[in-house]
Amino acid sequence: MARYKDAVCRLCRREGMKLFLKGAKCFSDKCPVEKRNFAPGQHGKDRKAKVVGYGLQLREKQKTKRIYFTQEGQFRNYFEKAARTKGVTGAMLLQQLERRLDSVVYRLGFGMSRRQARQLVRHGHVAVDGRKVNIPSYEVSVGEEIAIRENSRKLPILEQAKEFASHQNAPTWLEIDRDNYKGRVLALPKREDIPLPVNEQLIVELYSK
Repeated sequence: MARYKDAVCRLCRREGMKLFLKGAKCFSDKCPVEKRNFAPGQHGKDRKAKVVGYGLQLREKQKTKRIYFTQEGQFRNYFEKAARTKGVTGAMLLQQLERRLDSVVYRLGFGMSRRQARQLVRHGHVAVDGRKVNIPSYEVSVGEEIAIRENSRKLPILEQAKEFASHQNAPTWLEIDRDNYKGRVLALPKREDIPLPVNEQLIVELYSK
């Protein structure tokens, strides 16, 4: 599967806002968006074109893809599944993305960013209901317990993530026990439970053309 290997801070600069892809760095003075709040590239400073219509819809889709680090085909599949699900399509799309295991591990505070949480999953440090799961796109269900495996709990990044998460608001749809590095899915996330600067209706309009 294709993976993005370039500097992720370029993605934030391209969208003109913080996507919080680098954990603690995003809250520090080292954040490139704070230093160079213009698009990357040779002509980044000179881009003054107003984004409207299709361009605006495209930027919302790209922004959401980059927040969750999904590829185009995968993101399209999420949309098509959301369109077939009963409910508001945009909200169902975001709900699916939030239910990804890497996103849930991030929301539980076991990683300082979704990329770090994804690495924990891929390296086999996460268990769902006691069973090792190393697939970041695994979709969690209500009642499932997500935990860091016993042999992995001494990883230095977990302690750093726990300290970082202590200053963040805990999601209401998750039960969190950070001292024991575990949590449980209490309910499916609603749109108001997903604090993202995304207008999902624009994504629906883009794919509905």
